Amino acid sequence: MKIAFTHNLRLTDAEEEAEFDSVDTVNAIAAAISTAGHEVEKIEVSGPASHLAARIEAYAPDLIFNTAEGRRGRAREAFYPALFEELGFPYTGSDAYVLTVTLDKWLTKLVLASHGIDTPRSRLVTPRDLALLGDTTFGMSFPAIVKPNYEGSSKGIGDDSVARDPKALRALLVRTVELYPAGVLLEEFIQGIDVTVPFIEGTGEEGVLSPVEYVIDPAARSKYNIYDYRLKNTEPGKVQVRCPADLPRDVVARLKAISKTVVRALGMRDVGRIDYRLGEDGRLYLLEVNALPSLEPGAGLFAAAKRESLSYDGAIAAILQSGLLRWKLASPADLAAPPKPKRPADRLRVGFAFNMKRVDSKAGNDTEAEYDPPETIDAIRTAIESLGHDVVPLEANSELPGKLMESGVDLVFNIAEGLAGRNREAAVPALCELCGIPYTGSDSATLALALDKALTKRILRQHGVLTPDFQVMATGREKLAPTLRFPLIVKPNAEGSSKGIAAKGVVDDEPSLRAAVKELIEKYRQPALIEEYIPGREFTVGLLGDRRPRVLPPMEIVFKDKSNTRPVYDFEIKQEWEKHVHYDCPPKLTPTESKAIERAARETFLALDCRDVARVDLRMNQKGEVYVLEVNPLPGLTPGYSDLVLISNAAGIEYRTLIAEILAGGLKRLREKRREASPRDATDKVKPNPRQAQGDRIAAEPKGNGNGNGNSGTASPALPTPPTGEAQG
Repeated sequence: MKIAFTHNLRLTDAEEEAEFDSVDTVNAIAAAISTAGHEVEKIEVSGPASHLAARIEAYAPDLIFNTAEGRRGRAREAFYPALFEELGFPYTGSDAYVLTVTLDKWLTKLVLASHGIDTPRSRLVTPRDLALLGDTTFGMSFPAIVKPNYEGSSKGIGDDSVARDPKALRALLVRTVELYPAGVLLEEFIQGIDVTVPFIEGTGEEGVLSPVEYVIDPAARSKYNIYDYRLKNTEPGKVQVRCPADLPRDVVARLKAISKTVVRALGMRDVGRIDYRLGEDGRLYLLEVNALPSLEPGAGLFAAAKRESLSYDGAIAAILQSGLLRWKLASPADLAAPPKPKRPADRLRVGFAFNMKRVDSKAGNDTEAEYDPPETIDAIRTAIESLGHDVVPLEANSELPGKLMESGVDLVFNIAEGLAGRNREAAVPALCELCGIPYTGSDSATLALALDKALTKRILRQHGVLTPDFQVMATGREKLAPTLRFPLIVKPNAEGSSKGIAAKGVVDDEPSLRAAVKELIEKYRQPALIEEYIPGREFTVGLLGDRRPRVLPPMEIVFKDKSNTRPVYDFEIKQEWEKHVHYDCPPKLTPTESKAIERAARETFLALDCRDVARVDLRMNQKGEVYVLEVNPLPGLTPGYSDLVLISNAAGIEYRTLIAEILAGGLKRLREKRREASPRDATDKVKPNPRQAQGDRIAAEPKGNGNGNGNSGTASPALPTPPTGEAQG
């Protein structure tokens, strides 16, 4: 089976990412799915839904294994299952309705109270309640605990969430509602211990496993003995998971019986977790239900699974099997049989346009600095082939037009820099457009604009994006603009890969400036860009997607030579970067600084109409102002070397996945092209007679190229189409 594994990747220790999966967890889940005999594609869900939908449709999985939590909103966990249903793809886990209910602690309590399940006395408190009801305690006895109502992973919960008197409760409510304005849960605090009951459909007793107890190191135990955010996320080593829980048999029996009722009442599927508080009087109180629980290897779910003789891989396989059976994608007999060989994916012919580097740049010759070495070309080709496509190499030289026309490719994966001229990067996209072939990356107009640094800066200024003051000199004799302030830096106006950029290009006076400009113009046969040198921290940011791009974490270029007060990330440094710089990704930034960098990168991407992929280089001065230096909509993709690849690796995106993300844009445009050539017009022209035999009807249908447009020609493989699954329920 082809399994798409959708997830949110945790990139920072920030509380807002507490529910996301770490890189280790993502890799462990993917490995378990693969061990079960399935083909797995890891798909990180950050970014626009349209881009996610394009990737899923391009991969065409049999089933989606979903752990994606979503980023914001009271129904964030429900978003992805709802999207999968809309797209027609089966998935593991509970449906959108169940995930909406269980994320809402208050609503969960209301639903389960009607089934006779005890929960602590509680009520939902919103900003409006506080404004209208003043200093009331809402009829709550003390001690009382205040929790965010729409958060998981114990976010916002700790010892300071408990109030012992009305005054403390009022202050606590005001503070917590301000942090979580969607609403907080005010709940009677139960003295006791935390216990959880895991659920994996198809195992245990109706899917209900043995209760798990959290044993907290006495030295780390809080005043109220809460398994809180601190212990779950910052000090997990101070908590042991004990299964079976050290509980009387009658309590275990009651926990299992209540949990079975919860599962049936809510309609949970495949996997989940039910959290309880066992009071000092032996009474059980349901606290919350998690229909999208953590699947990190140390979670209590897997301690309980071990009691059922299931390893970590076995537990993941059991969740997967439950989904396959429910959607009728497999039978129990199929799952009991040895794994069948993986079926080949539907194949496309992908043209791969590139310029190969044949001159060693490390010797100081930068004539082919923008071209790609053979190992990069091999790595990209291997990645595309691993996605199930045939690759047709297309070197972007003078023979390309003829080869492209004869190649019969469905789309082109483009990294070609072109041969000459200030529009060279636009040559391959323009040729593809002329031939009607979809391609990856930005279009010819964007590539032509972005290669012209001065023109790019003018566009950015029109969109309110900060960029250093500048001037273009075509001869070096032009009058220097009086608004420019030294130090200035001199660059070729239409080169990439830091060609012509050097530390000696930073000048302090006009004679030095004119000498540098003259030398550059003579060497590169093009105008020189003169730009104010911005001192400060240097960053580069990768972006993936289209109209709503996904902004990857910024990478800071940290110069090792602290005595150099005017460092330049130049051509020479990039050849032997290990000696001169190190990279921090993600860097140490305040939330305000991070947002400013992300905003500048996104606005730059949109201002130039970039698509699929780009990299934006920036500097931040002492005031925190972010200046865009350059935009590269055709960034390098050398494994282990290129900035975008390093950023992607730090974000947990494997090289193959990065190539798949870029390819998804071209696949989307290929689908759109084929949709425009839909069979609707052709079938309207030939309407079969209902009295005819089936063979006559088939004979009457127009024959063509496999796209249903009635034209003769070579057959072209159809894009993968989503499988259909029986509605859940």
